[in-house]
Amino acid sequence: MKYLIMTLSLLSNINNITAQENRKDTKQNPYTLVYEGAITGNVEGKVNMHPVTYTLNGINIAANVYTPPNYDASKKYPAVVVAHPNGGVKEQASGLYAQRLAETGFITIAADAAYQGASGGAPRHTDKPAYRVDDIRGMADFITRYTGVDPNRLGVLGICGGGGYTIKAAQSDKRFKAVSTLSMFNTGEVRRNGFQNSQLATIQERLKKASDARAQEAAGGEIIYAGVASVTDEDIAKTPTDLYREGYVYYYRTHAHPNSTFLYTMSSLLDLMTWDATTNMDLLTQPLLMIAGSKADTKYMTDDAFSKATSATSKELFVLDGATHIQSYWKPEYVNKAVRKLTDFFNKNL
Repeated sequence: MKYLIMTLSLLSNINNITAQENRKDTKQNPYTLVYEGAITGNVEGKVNMHPVTYTLNGINIAANVYTPPNYDASKKYPAVVVAHPNGGVKEQASGLYAQRLAETGFITIAADAAYQGASGGAPRHTDKPAYRVDDIRGMADFITRYTGVDPNRLGVLGICGGGGYTIKAAQSDKRFKAVSTLSMFNTGEVRRNGFQNSQLATIQERLKKASDARAQEAAGGEIIYAGVASVTDEDIAKTPTDLYREGYVYYYRTHAHPNSTFLYTMSSLLDLMTWDATTNMDLLTQPLLMIAGSKADTKYMTDDAFSKATSATSKELFVLDGATHIQSYWKPEYVNKAVRKLTDFFNKNL
């Protein structure tokens, strides 16, 4: 595997004890959900979770559908699609928000993106914007046909990278009657310019690497990966930005899941680096709610998208005072505030 490239040179420094502990954590829940308060079994009268699979573009997609307390299949409910963060899977933040929204009366769905998590597709960890956007449409395809769902009352919530892809999906897909994001991350902008525009000088160099990786794949060679497969405590401590330092702790320590990874194919950069979530923002005409932490070092991306949403029927920027980007994924005081705001928003607009 001499061609396998992973940044930060962390593969040789895996913390075996921590990794074993994280694997045990997923086994504590029968659905391998790793978020606080996760469902451990379906109980009559409470929120129930239903693992489902469906096919999108010839690929099997793994998803979880959450039905609200006292769900009655003969009634009609509003529904919300929840798109997961970059590197995330449905058992983490997107599952938490899907469950919490179901508690307030919505039928919700959280799915693993194609090529990622428990969904099919090869090469693994392909992360192309067109695929991620269509993943969101695919969740809409499935949930609008689910028993009890009113297809005319469909909302969408995108978290982190899923927020950027949600913005793009909603620009054209008018089945989404209300659009929301949490800690929105414009993946294309960051892959192109670097986080906080830190890699402007290496754009052409990185495009060359992506082009070479594509050529190697086409020739039948090894798949080249970018990103991070594992991280040591020492490297976490040295990480300067809250997003990545807290992200490593979340994904590799406190909320680790075996299907979750920060890896993506190097060739995906050919699509990522020429894409931007905020182009054609004038096409987004639905009501829009964007949520971000006041201390999030990614908030500049939410601010940018929000300012460009000039055609939205209504729009609101809701700030979680004191929250960082990653804390909005799990910290109860911020999750509770976000869920209350999302519930009010969807109740008003669906």
